[in-house]
Amino acid sequence: MNEPIRIAITYSTGYGHTARQAAAVAAGVEKVPGAKADLHDISGLDDSLWEALNAADGIVFGSPTYMGNASAVFQAFAEATSSVWAAGGWRGKVASGFTNSSGVNGDKLNTLVNFSVLAAQHGMHWISLGLAPGWLFTSSGSEEDLNRLGGFLGAMAHSPSDVGPELAPSASDLRTAEHLGSRVAQAALELAEGRRALVATGSV
Repeated sequence: MNEPIRIAITYSTGYGHTARQAAAVAAGVEKVPGAKADLHDISGLDDSLWEALNAADGIVFGSPTYMGNASAVFQAFAEATSSVWAAGGWRGKVASGFTNSSGVNGDKLNTLVNFSVLAAQHGMHWISLGLAPGWLFTSSGSEEDLNRLGGFLGAMAHSPSDVGPELAPSASDLRTAEHLGSRVAQAALELAEGRRALVATGSV
C-alpha cells in the first residue's frame, strides 16, 4: 500500500484569523482519501520545519495581507528558503496559497501573486482555486457563495478589523479554503500516481 501523500500548510497569523483559514485548508486536504495535512506556523524557523517541508508532496503558503503584501513573518520565511532553492529541494512539488485581510479587497491578489512567484522560483506546480466567482458576479449572488470574493489564483478571505477569529473569516470563506485544500491534495495524488506509473513502465 502506498504511503499517504502529505500536504504542508505553512502560514503566519497576526490575530488568529489566518490560522482558522489554514485549518480549513487542512480539513480540505484530509477529505481526500490518501492525503494527510500538516499545519506549520512559520513564526519560528527550525530544522524540523525544513525537514517536514522537504518531505512533503505539496506546500500551501498562507499569510494575512498587510499593506498590500504578505506579512513580514512570511517574507522572512520566503527569504530563508534560498538554501532550499539552491538545492532544488522543492522542485516538482505542488503549491498553492491563501490570504486574509480586513479589507474586502485589501490588495490580497498581490499577496497571492508573490506566493505563486515564490513557487515558480522553486520549480513547483501551482494549483489555482478552480472556482467561478460568487456573490457580486451576478445580481442573484450571495455572501454564502463559494469564492464570494472572486479570486482565481488562490483562496481569499475577509475578516473585519473589529471582529475576532471566533467569528471571522466567514463560513463561506472557510469553505472556499477547504475547497482549495482538497484541490491541492487531489492534484498531488494524481501527480504521484502518474510518477509511479511512469516508473512502472520504465519511462523514467
